[in-house]
Amino acid sequence: MTDSSSASPLIIGGAASSPRAPLPTLPPLALYIHIPWCVRKCPYCDFNSHTASPVLPEQEYVDALLADLDQDLHAVYGRELSSIFFGGGTPSLFSAEALGRLLEGVKQRIPFAEDIEITLEANPGTFEQEKFVAYRKLGINRLSIGIQSFQQEKLKALGRIHNGDEAVRAAGMARQAGFDNFNLDLMHGLPDQSLDDALSDLRQAIELKPTHISWYQLTLEPNTVFWNQPPVLPEDDTLWDIQEAGQALLAEHGYAQYEVSAYAQPGRPARHNLNYWSFGDFIGIGAGAHGKLSHPDGRIVRTWKTRLPKDYLNPAKSFQAGEKALTNDEMPFEFLMNALRLTAGVESHLYPERTGLPLESLDEHRREAEQSGLLQVEPSRLAATERGQLFLNDLLQKFLS
Repeated sequence: MTDSSSASPLIIGGAASSPRAPLPTLPPLALYIHIPWCVRKCPYCDFNSHTASPVLPEQEYVDALLADLDQDLHAVYGRELSSIFFGGGTPSLFSAEALGRLLEGVKQRIPFAEDIEITLEANPGTFEQEKFVAYRKLGINRLSIGIQSFQQEKLKALGRIHNGDEAVRAAGMARQAGFDNFNLDLMHGLPDQSLDDALSDLRQAIELKPTHISWYQLTLEPNTVFWNQPPVLPEDDTLWDIQEAGQALLAEHGYAQYEVSAYAQPGRPARHNLNYWSFGDFIGIGAGAHGKLSHPDGRIVRTWKTRLPKDYLNPAKSFQAGEKALTNDEMPFEFLMNALRLTAGVESHLYPERTGLPLESLDEHRREAEQSGLLQVEPSRLAATERGQLFLNDLLQKFLS
């Protein structure tokens, strides 16, 4: 997240760029809603999250979210929402009544696709059967449950407030509440974690039969407790063994890897994330939320909102903290930074359709990446090789102007 207050000046990029071609069609449109409160801040977390007070300002925050959305409606251009994602923080701290009022307000402003995917992030410690039945009745049809580990000593090291039994129960409660589509978030490379520890966690997750598993390595990020007081993490050889064995185990049980850290049962990739990685558009509302919006004249603008909840809720301050129009020189990196995370990449025609720039403008960098063995030699697709997926940063560097 960008640390920006509402007092920051708007940053308008792209003045030195030549105009791009008008976009033939606008990409699909999604909505990201950020709810920034957690019961407790985890020591590894660098997201825009804040410890919740005993009483959350639900009414005021929903009012602010809808007012924030009103200011972005000019960029809808008649599109419908293909997906909505409630992220955080811990969105499941909010009542079903508050989320219902919010969803109704959103639907009054932007039509929903008939098969819209609506995802809510939740933590096992915030699971209440009655609340989750009510969420499902609102039309929320996908959960993303932050497990991280099932082992008590690992959960304690990560600062998590739930235990392994609660994590197991949460998956069952999700299914009983009517959610037939849910993700489990799981980390590996945890403090003092062995290969057996990591595979035990993964086997437990698979046993719960989620439709989707996000399985990713713990990294130490700036501005976190772990960055300043780093724990002892596994050696590189152990991390590599965990990665290889875990991917094989997931594949064995029908979870296909479709992104760097995302594995899904057939037909169950997260549509919201697929839109993001394929350079689709998304409105971002809420404290610290980011957005990416395309305009018919070829402009593509990234936006970010006021970060601190107290500033976001202050009527004297602006919701939007800044925006930046992407330049022609930035476009290859911006597009491929997302698209090449997908294991299958994207069809080549998506580049001119979503950027307004000719595919041929990539030719020089593309040949260099292919010759380095990082990009597949496949004219109809832009996709990393297996080696390119392992060295994604090196691959992306080749597309920096």
